[in-house]
Amino acid sequence: MNPDWQQFLAQQGAIFNADLVQHFGDAAAELNTTAQGTVLCDLSQFGTLRASGEDAQSFLQNMLSSDVNEISASRAQFSSLNSPKGRMLATMLIWRNGDDYLLQLPRALCEPLRKKLSMYVLRAKVKISDASNEIVSLGLAGGNAREILGKQFGELPQLPFGCTDTGQAGVLKFSDTRFQVSTAAQHAPALWQSLGQHAQQVGSVCWDWLNIRAGIPVVLPQTQEQFVPQMANFELLGGVSFKKGCYPGQEIVARMQYLGKSKRRMYLAHIDGAHLGSSEAPQPGDEVFSADMEGQACGMVANVAPAPGGGYDLLAVMHISSRESQTVHWKSLQGEALQFLPPPYPLPQD
Repeated sequence: MNPDWQQFLAQQGAIFNADLVQHFGDAAAELNTTAQGTVLCDLSQFGTLRASGEDAQSFLQNMLSSDVNEISASRAQFSSLNSPKGRMLATMLIWRNGDDYLLQLPRALCEPLRKKLSMYVLRAKVKISDASNEIVSLGLAGGNAREILGKQFGELPQLPFGCTDTGQAGVLKFSDTRFQVSTAAQHAPALWQSLGQHAQQVGSVCWDWLNIRAGIPVVLPQTQEQFVPQMANFELLGGVSFKKGCYPGQEIVARMQYLGKSKRRMYLAHIDGAHLGSSEAPQPGDEVFSADMEGQACGMVANVAPAPGGGYDLLAVMHISSRESQTVHWKSLQGEALQFLPPPYPLPQD
């Protein structure tokens, strides 16, 4: 995290753990406000890579799962970098910054991904650099989010994944009640104070919970190379193009789409976990089990966050048959049962 930005957040009352804002004094109350009110989050759990140079667009088009050619000054998208076996190494949100492309992904994966992409540059006129300390991203969510940002910036994006560059900051719309604002680190304190007059400041985990409830998977170090994009519903979020040319893993991803049948899907669920301590909380990479799999795991937790009111909400990738016919348990057949929640978007009948 940018040290000046971290110092500013500490002055606002932020409590940190490993450079992440855990909360501003009352984690449980902040989660409840996230569910019911309007909140302002620091998004430093994510870092940002910058792809610059005249070949940046074609380079990314040949490396990533989405159609990068469709990204514009007014349009962002999800994408992924996959292994040759079609397994996701990283998920990311991409938008334009002038002639450059900004790739937002978990901070822990920024340097490994920068190195990996740089290996493929060869003679292409493109540079992959880490801009995580230059750019600060804030999340604003809740019923008043659009009104607050409209007063701050004027015209806002109309469609999901629409972008506007206000000069002071870039605004990206996820939905009518959720926006991301990205700005230069030196401008972030003033922007935080202005937006914070109308929204409660909350810890980064609140944004993670909103992502989970929206069904947005984030590949983390614990889950790298575990999921083909369709297993994590990534094609439903616009993160996969089946019309573009080749990219690493493209043959496997296309075969699953057109010739095969995905036996796994990602589902939204809740674990009560009332008796679990913080050290026992579910984690990304935890396996889940069902009786039909004869002792083998039926799936894996992709993302998890504390839920308002207690327990944990999670995204888990698992066998469709287990979800449809069995009780699914966390970590073992004797573990907490997953309580499945309505999906945030329609799932195909694979």
